[in-house]
Amino acid sequence: MTREEKSRVIEDLTAQLAETNVMYIADISGLNAETTSNLRRACFKAGIELAVVKNTLLEKAMEASDNDYGDLSSVLKGNTSILIAENGNAPAKIIKEFRKKSDKPILKGAYIHQAVFIGDNQLDALVALKSKEEVIGEIIGILQSPAKNVVSALKSGGGKIAGIVKTLSER
Repeated sequence: MTREEKSRVIEDLTAQLAETNVMYIADISGLNAETTSNLRRACFKAGIELAVVKNTLLEKAMEASDNDYGDLSSVLKGNTSILIAENGNAPAKIIKEFRKKSDKPILKGAYIHQAVFIGDNQLDALVALKSKEEVIGEIIGILQSPAKNVVSALKSGGGKIAGIVKTLSER
C-alpha cells in the first residue's frame, strides 16, 4: 500500500468516525468463510457496517478525529474489525448472538456517545443499553400513567364529585 493510499484510507476512516457516535472494535479472526458471511449478512440486516481495518490506520484516524476515544487505542492489537451503527446496542446484540455458536467475535472495545468500554467483559452491559427510542417509550409510559389513574378514577367515581375525590384519595 502506497503512502497516498494509506493517507486516503485514514481520511476515509476519519470521516466515517466523525459521522458516527457508535463504534465497536472486535476480533473476528479465525471465523470460517460461512460464519464470516453469516456475520456480515446479520450486520447488514441490522444496519451495521462491518469492516476489517489495519490497527495503525485506525489509530491515526482516531487521533485525527474530534472524538475523545480515551484508552480505546490500547486494544488495537492483532486482527481488528470495526462495527459502526446508529443504535448503541445493536452490534453488542449481534456479537452476543454469534457467541452462542462460537467463541468469536471477541469484543475488544466500544465507543458509544462519548463513553468508552474496554474489554470483552463489557458485552452484557452493552447489550443492556437502551436505544433512544426505547428510553423515549419508557418516559411516555411513565408520563401516561398518572393520566390513566385520573381517568379511571373519574370513571369509577360514578360522576359525582364526592366519589371522584374519594377514589383519587385512595390512590
